Amino acid sequence: MVKRLGDGLVCQFRDPNAAFRSACQMQATAVKGAASARRKLSIKIGYNFGPVVLKGGDVFGDTVNVCARLVALANPEQVLTTRQTVEALNSGLRVRCRELYPTKVRGRVGEISVCDVLWRTDPDVTETGLAAEMPGRTGQWILTLSYGGETFTVADGARLGRDKTNEVVVASTLASRVHARILVRDGNYFIVDQSSNGTYLLIDGNTREVRLRREEAVMGERGWIGLGKPASSHGAHVLRYRLKQPPTDAPRQRTVTG
Repeated sequence: MVKRLGDGLVCQFRDPNAAFRSACQMQATAVKGAASARRKLSIKIGYNFGPVVLKGGDVFGDTVNVCARLVALANPEQVLTTRQTVEALNSGLRVRCRELYPTKVRGRVGEISVCDVLWRTDPDVTETGLAAEMPGRTGQWILTLSYGGETFTVADGARLGRDKTNEVVVASTLASRVHARILVRDGNYFIVDQSSNGTYLLIDGNTREVRLRREEAVMGERGWIGLGKPASSHGAHVLRYRLKQPPTDAPRQRTVTG
């Protein structure tokens, strides 16, 4: 162990395989202990492999910053790592990781690819990447976002938030600087919350609005997105979206990629 940070720990390992096994064992121990305890203990873990700067018994550098970002993104009972770390694992451990989504780290150029570690040893794990491609799905639909009198066509993804570097800038104090991302995977559109106040998704035809906290959800054919506050309340924090087939004669729009 390197140090304590409030109720958290910073640990250092010489080998990425050892870090993988330690993270899995920590989660398994916490879950097992919670089954017999009065108060449930849920932990979230992020780990990263790479060079560090050692100074005064502490560790610094880009590897440490990425690790902190992973912890912030992780849900309780989840272990997150990076694709770079997964590639450094032995083959037997690599198959127990699945890629989730790309994200940015403050002060770092470019994005990192976040991966989920399947730490549970029981067979009740959802298999990924095995479903057959749905015919005619990819490339047949486009997503449009409407905000502030403008319409944005999302091609490969987009960032939503208050900061002017986002592809879609939302002028609301309820929105974080980089509040949410829209990702495209296997022809489906996902919205991923990366905010302090949460992202709200209200799909047309649904009576229940979903609040995302560092989570993601598949977007329906059309609906509303609320940044930091329910979309049903309307206001400057709300965007309208629609998934549709490309029209043959469309009005002029802005295309954004993220």
